[in-house]
Amino acid sequence: MSGQQPDRGSASQVFQPLAGDDPTTISGYRLAARLGAGGMGKVYLSYTPGGRPVAIKVIRPEFGEDPEFRRRFAQEVKSAQRVQGLFTAPVIDADTDGAQPWLATAYVPGPSLADAVVTHGALPVEAVLLLIAGMAEALHVIHGAGIVHRDLKPSNVLLAADGPRVIDFGIAYAADATSLTGSGVTIGTPSFMAPEQAAGKRVTPATDVFALGQVAAYAATGSPAFGEGTSHGVLYRIVHEEPDLSGVPERLMELVGRCLAKDPADRPSVTEVIGLCQTANAETVLRRPEDWLPGAVAADITVRAAAPAPDRTPPPPSAPPVAYSPTTPVAPATPPPGFGPPAQHQPPHPPQQYSTPPPQSHGHAYAPTHVPTHHQTYPGHPVPPAPQPRKSGAKGLLVALAAVLLLGVAGGATVYSLLEDDGKRAAGSGAPQDERTADGAREAGSKDTTPTDADPKPKPEPRPDPEPADYKGIDLTAGYHLSLADDDIRPQSGEDGSYDLSYDTGGYLDAESEGGTLVLLDPGQEGSLAACRADTRFTETVYVNKLSKGRQVCVTTGTGHMGVVTVQGFSAEDSPSTYMTLDLTVWRNAAATGSGG
Repeated sequence: MSGQQPDRGSASQVFQPLAGDDPTTISGYRLAARLGAGGMGKVYLSYTPGGRPVAIKVIRPEFGEDPEFRRRFAQEVKSAQRVQGLFTAPVIDADTDGAQPWLATAYVPGPSLADAVVTHGALPVEAVLLLIAGMAEALHVIHGAGIVHRDLKPSNVLLAADGPRVIDFGIAYAADATSLTGSGVTIGTPSFMAPEQAAGKRVTPATDVFALGQVAAYAATGSPAFGEGTSHGVLYRIVHEEPDLSGVPERLMELVGRCLAKDPADRPSVTEVIGLCQTANAETVLRRPEDWLPGAVAADITVRAAAPAPDRTPPPPSAPPVAYSPTTPVAPATPPPGFGPPAQHQPPHPPQQYSTPPPQSHGHAYAPTHVPTHHQTYPGHPVPPAPQPRKSGAKGLLVALAAVLLLGVAGGATVYSLLEDDGKRAAGSGAPQDERTADGAREAGSKDTTPTDADPKPKPEPRPDPEPADYKGIDLTAGYHLSLADDDIRPQSGEDGSYDLSYDTGGYLDAESEGGTLVLLDPGQEGSLAACRADTRFTETVYVNKLSKGRQVCVTTGTGHMGVVTVQGFSAEDSPSTYMTLDLTVWRNAAATGSGG
């Protein structure tokens, strides 16, 4: 069971800012971003006390109002916490009794299978076999905990660098008990249901195997095996018609065909599914390489790996203390199961250092901000007598001598106040140099260090920034280059020859002009002239496998032009040429203006 279904799109869409109706904390977890929303609720990014990112799914209020849903939800959460498979996102915390139920799972930095196929197309056969074998292993652990997923679909499978992760297992069972199902709400996705599920019959682990075959067909072809359309039409075809497997590669036909058997008894077990994957891959043991995903899909993982840092801003003093902040020290406490913070934890207020100061004698002013703590007087202790100045012509010398004696014998607090009143404080005493009175005016005798307009080194007047020139939808083929000085920027043949920006056949973007540089901006970082001028993470090459749709690269040429490349896509695997589609914004002669953005 999980709840991590990020919206597809660029980095800025993966980690969405919290909206006005979003909470800022959930039972002490401070929320950093919104990951997405679905039929069951909203998903947020947060962190454990140890700094590990987690995905928190908050169930929709209408589900939480149903007592039977809560009962089943609590049962499924308890079972899900026993699931610790390598290909599942473990449940680490939950609250099934609160006003709005929620659960937290480990955050998986990877796109869903649905996002990957929609954005980059179908997966190659080897990747599909590793995908299905990993999902089958996940189902083996899930079924072993007494759970039937019931809603296994591409959006509930995340693609991580080391394999798939099956999420959201068990939630459909809890939702099926709510009053919403009686008003026409279907639990589960029609295109990936099994015939017995569509007909309202008994659901078993074989139901998930049927869905596994549908996911395999979708990953290999990019389309559901029973087509798309209205829910009633799709469900009818699932129950009464055969799937369309015309686009399924030959090596996957036995695996997909057996999983999609109408009779649950004719479907293979999850152990047999893994064996079918091994046979189709001509291997007795499947070995998952680090690059098991296509390069374009793997590049999407880097976007989701750059999760925003937890909020370090402390709550305002007037507000009640938050229950948990991963970057704010809290009192030692034993965390509940799953490493989550205690729900009602309130950080204690720090003890007061000083009580109300005792009354001073001899008419001398009490100055608590200047009295060293080890000389502080408390009730029951005598106050040192104030010095009595001698009537002598050497008054200044005697006052200084008295100050030295009293600092050694009585602590020096009163003399310090006298010296301050006389404005004789030494420059190196460590006291503030810019004391202000109650109305904010600077005290007499203090030195004004405010910079004036008479700076000996005035900055040159900046010249205005050049106007940007935009070029959309450039297909830059490997072995070609772009020149930012051209009015009509078009790819030109050649990848080696001091070019401004070239797509090298070795699989990287290259800045070859003398003094030319590239900067790969972080996911979510806005590409602008100011950003490119400020960022100094210079390189001459950026490998394409680090790029994904929406990622941006700053380009600075040796002739002083600057630009921002925005990646829009890559060529399909069956394309006769290798190219990347990009948008380009150019500011000509911007590097030499010195305006600093």
